[in-house]
This record gives sequence, C-alpha cells and structure tokens, in this order.
Amino acid sequence: MCSVVGIYGNENASKLCFYSLFSMQHRGQEAAGISSSDGKHIKTLKNRGLVTQIFKEEHFKILKGDMAIGHTRYSTAGNDSILDAQPVFARYGLGEISIVHNGNLVNAKEIRNELTKKGAIFQTNMDTENIIHLIAKDYTKNTLKERIIDAVKKIKGAFSLIILSRSKMFAIRDPFGFRPLSLGKLKSGGYIVASETCAFDLVGAEFIRDIKPGEMVIFEHNKIKSEMIFEPNLKQCIFEYIYFARPDSQVFGKNVYHMRKEMGKELAKELPVNADMVVPVPDSGVAAALGYSQQSGIPFEMAIMRNHYVGRTFIEPTQEIRDLKVKMKLSPIKYKIKGKKLVVIDDSIVRGTTSRRIVRMLREAGAKEVHMRIASPATIDPCYYGVDTPTKEELIASKMSIEKICEYIEADSLAYLSINGIIKAIKDKKENYCFACFDGNYPIL
Repeated sequence: MCSVVGIYGNENASKLCFYSLFSMQHRGQEAAGISSSDGKHIKTLKNRGLVTQIFKEEHFKILKGDMAIGHTRYSTAGNDSILDAQPVFARYGLGEISIVHNGNLVNAKEIRNELTKKGAIFQTNMDTENIIHLIAKDYTKNTLKERIIDAVKKIKGAFSLIILSRSKMFAIRDPFGFRPLSLGKLKSGGYIVASETCAFDLVGAEFIRDIKPGEMVIFEHNKIKSEMIFEPNLKQCIFEYIYFARPDSQVFGKNVYHMRKEMGKELAKELPVNADMVVPVPDSGVAAALGYSQQSGIPFEMAIMRNHYVGRTFIEPTQEIRDLKVKMKLSPIKYKIKGKKLVVIDDSIVRGTTSRRIVRMLREAGAKEVHMRIASPATIDPCYYGVDTPTKEELIASKMSIEKICEYIEADSLAYLSINGIIKAIKDKKENYCFACFDGNYPIL
C-alpha cells in the first residue's frame, strides 16, 4: 500500500508532485521520492522519512521540467533502505527511465532469478526493479511503449505503475485493478494521475475517470492516448474501502467515507449491542461508528482522542514501534467513559495487540463494559498484493476463534461484519472485489 502520482504538462510538475504525495502520506510513511524530466534528463531525489521532511524549496530548483512522478513508501517487498525507496531510476539503451509502483508482484522471485542468470545486476530488493530490467533487456523491441507492454505481460500480481521517460509518461493498471489509479485534469494546465483523488483536491485538479484495469494511458505531445493491453478481470482490493484510502477520496468509483458509514450501518443490523454510547477508534473507525450510531440509535461520542502528530500504527514496520505509537497516539476522555457501557468500533483487527491496548485503556478509564465491533470480516489469510501481512502466523484470526480473540483482547464481547454485510454496504457485485484476506480465495498466486 504505497502512493504514486504523475504530473504531465505543467511547469510546476515536481511541486505538484510534492503536494500530491503530502495528501497521500497515509499510504506510506517510510520513504518518499520524486523524479522529474526537463525533456533532456531525469533528475531523482528520494530519502527515508515523511514528504515534508525530505523535500525543501531548494530541491525544486533541481527537479525541473513539466513532467514528474512521485512515490511514498510502505514496505511490502524489499528492505528499509534508501536503495529500496522509489522512484527507481536507470539509464539504458533507449535513454533514461524512472518508475513508481503501488502493489506487489507474485512472480517477482522467478523473474529476478531469470534476469540474474542473464547477467542482470540488481541494486535493490524491490520487485519494482524487475520491471526496469525487463524493459532495458528487451532487445527485440525498438520503442519504449513496446518494451513496457512486453514487460507488464511478464509480471503477475498487483501493479499500478507510472513510468517516466525524458519525453513521455505512461500509467498502467493491472487487469485485476487491485490498487486504485485515477486520472485528472489540472486547472493550471496538464494532467495528473494518482492513487487517490484526495490528491486532486489539494492541487486543484478535476477528476476525469479511473484508469481502467488492464489499461495503459500514454502522455505525449500534450495529449493523452489510451490502449487496453489486458482483458479486465475485476478484483479490486476491498481493504481500500475498509482502511487504506482517505475518507474524502473516490476509490473504484465510490466515496470512501460513504462506504465506511454504510458498513457501520450493516454492522449495527448484524451485531447489535446494549450500550450507552458508540465510540470509534480514531481515525479509521469514525465513519463506521457514525453509521452504527445512526442505525442503532445509540449516541455517538468521540471518547478516544488521537494525537495527529503520530502516524498510522498498522503500517509501521515493527511490532515494537506499533506498540509504542499506540500509547502515544490514543488517549481516553475519562469523564465520558466512566461507568458507561461502550460499543467500540474499529475497522479491523490484524494482530490483536492494538485492540488489547485499547480495551485496557478504556477499562482503566472506568468503562463498565467494552464491546468490540469490527467493520470488516476477520482477517485470516495474508495478502500478496501490497498489504504487510506476509504470514498467517501474524494474523490473530488465523489461529484463534472469535471467542479466544475476545478473551485475548479482554473485551466483554467481540463480533465482525460479515462479507455479505460488506456487499450490502457497497451495493456492488462480490466478484468485482478481492476478499482473499477474509476468505483465502486468491485471484492469482
């Protein structure tokens, strides 16, 4: 779950990239980078840290040109190293190229082994670098477009890609459409492609449409051209609605805030609780808690406060940092909580440690009862398409029953929204979405 952005045909391309990445910082907090092109050369700057920590005013004097691509990193493949930050840049036979990638390739090891046997030398541990090598070593094709098409037809998995050459930009989405990618028109001139539409709002862009699953959009000579290179087979990631995307974004054609609120309503229908108040785990549980409150008639209270200077705990790379940040991030409003029966709404339980700390915190604040309600099904299987749940052993629901999880997190009761409840909430076909983390049915392995 990273963010990618591409700006084409605007003299402030790198700055617009910066602001877009800032608006999508929630998708990755480990590293960030920008590549820009002035038509002759591509310049790249990247580092570990937040967008605002990395880029200063003087950097935009280096990142010249009317085209730029950017990335914020949340590691699912590779290591916590500056070498594994994106964009990935290279010089090759046809010139210079830079790539940003959101997603995971399921055949990355096989491709890397094959390329290594042919003499490829890798500088990173990222699956994204495979794509660079596939393009560079394709001596049978004379144009970058043809090489990109050949390359993406060899990779399997989740990929929303933006590729920058010295004079063109390409945006490609895998045939399943696992990860979102949207196209917009900048009011100041040119085009934007980004993982989420919240980036459009900040930089003053008008949403045009989503890049279609299996589509490649080419930006060249101040025009855009489209070509379908795969037959679409929709399997969009349902977790984008549940947790990843910002509430004000439009993802897969639907507003994220509204989807979460509808999930909360279905949760109240399926799993009612006799409680005094509905309390969200901020921020990702807020919209679902509002829906639960409206449906159940139980008053909604922001009885847990969040320190917004602490990042998202789910996407931290180690358990130790996640535990520390939970303490730093959340604090109860004791006078609201004392003596009350609470129904606490969260978006998901992955490892269970955060939920246990929250329940303990509420009990220490004087809560009479704590009933956990989760606005998604139990996460029982790892994701291979861009989410950091690499092994079943890390997932508490894969090794414990709901009753045992309830006991572990020390709640009075625990229940999860069903898959059918999600389908009712989003009012769409189940087959259009990937539920593999909930049911183990992987679209591709």
